[in-house]
Formats: sequence, C-alpha cells, structure tokens
Amino acid sequence: MAALIQQDQSPFNPEIHRVERVLCFAAHPDDIDFGAAGTIAAWTAAGVQVSYCIMTDGDAGGFDPAHRADIIVMRDAEQRRAAQLVGVSDIHYLHERDGYLEPTHDVMRGVVRLIREIRPDVVLSMHPERNWRRIQKSHPDHLAVGEAVTRAVYPAVENPFAYPELAEAGLEAYKLPWLWLYAGPEERENHVVDVTGHVDAKLQAIHVHVSQHPDVAAMEAAVRQGMSVNAQRAGLPAGQSAEAFHVVAVNGPGTIAGF
Repeated sequence: MAALIQQDQSPFNPEIHRVERVLCFAAHPDDIDFGAAGTIAAWTAAGVQVSYCIMTDGDAGGFDPAHRADIIVMRDAEQRRAAQLVGVSDIHYLHERDGYLEPTHDVMRGVVRLIREIRPDVVLSMHPERNWRRIQKSHPDHLAVGEAVTRAVYPAVENPFAYPELAEAGLEAYKLPWLWLYAGPEERENHVVDVTGHVDAKLQAIHVHVSQHPDVAAMEAAVRQGMSVNAQRAGLPAGQSAEAFHVVAVNGPGTIAGF
C-alpha cells in the first residue's frame, strides 16, 4: 500500500507563503509536464511567473527511427507548445547529452547562474533519490538533475565565493526560500497540490509530446490514475486529482547562516 502523504509535515503553507516566481528543472522535454504541469497551470493562472530549464536536449528519446535526425528540434518544439498550454513561455536549455547527464561543476554552475538570474521563490526539481516502487521515475538523468540542483541550491547559490566568476559578472548570491522536488520516493512526499481544475491542461501538455508516446491511451490512463491515487493518499474528496511533492525549506525565518 502506498504511504499516506503527511500534508501537515510540509513546511509550506500556501495561505502564508507567497509565490511570485518559480524556476523548474527537468532532465528531458516532457518531464515537467508529467511531474508538475497541473501545479504549474495553477500557478500561472494565479499570476505566478514560471520558467523552465531543461538540462538535456532529449536526443536519446522517442521510438520511431525515422525521427532520429530531427529529434532535438522536434522535442524542443513539443516542449514549447506544451509549456504554452500551461502558461509558460520562458524556457532555457543546458544542452547536455541525453543519457549522459552528471552533477558536474559545469552543470551546477549553469544551475546557480540561472537561479541567480531569475531569483525565484521556488525552485522545482526532479528528486535526487531513487524511487524503488516505480523505477521509471528514476532515469539516471532524473537523479542527476536532482543531485545537481540540490547541491547548487545549498550552498553554492547563496555563497558569494562559489563560482566567483558569476558574482564578478553581476550575478550576486541569493538565498532561495523553497525547494520543491518531484518524481521521488513516495515516502518523501509531504505536500500535495489539488490540481482537479487543471487536469485537462496537464493532459493536453503531455499529449503534445507525440514523439514519446507509443501507447497514448495507456499513458493517459496511467497519468489520471496517478493523480487520483495522490488525492486519495492525501485524504482529498473522491474524484479529486493531485500532484505530490517533497517540499524543503531552504531559507526562512529560522534559518541560521552556515547551518
């Protein structure tokens, strides 16, 4: 049986903590749409500015050999159309090779640079821990994203002496308030977002990634079921849909510098 989501253990309270800017990290085009497009649609509908950073070009994805020569351009176009459906137009790439992503200092420097540029209230990232119940969530590139972003968030983003060339270029250190992680182990999840009103937008965004779906009907059924299970685990009323996250408070009223 899946573990219950302990909502009361989440340090984030949407009634108190204001979110105006969000920066989302993913390994491949379509990862964000599967993991968090409902939440992102809710954010943008409320006026939140959301940006994406896709670390690879998704060049090893797809199922049709005929797409190989054009897969990077195809997947970029799919991601941009999908993003528009949930209110996002600002998309960045690190252009790492699909299947070869590692949490190197070059990658972490790119993450720190973008966080310092955008200065979001929330960084949303794939989880650095493997999900043993559904290992497909834990592609090695996914884990690398989680590790690179988590390392970058603390301490590099807020350390003025980390990657000093960034500060010299005018990108000053920044204390990030929140880190939200998706696609991780269920037992880590401590926060749910009711996305019942944004299920159609999420599914439309996922459907755009036609190069990745050999069985569209099975994909949609699995996504709907996953959101329904999340809602049940969180004790939401029958018929509701939810996305689940591991929310970490990085900097807040009780944070002591260096600890």
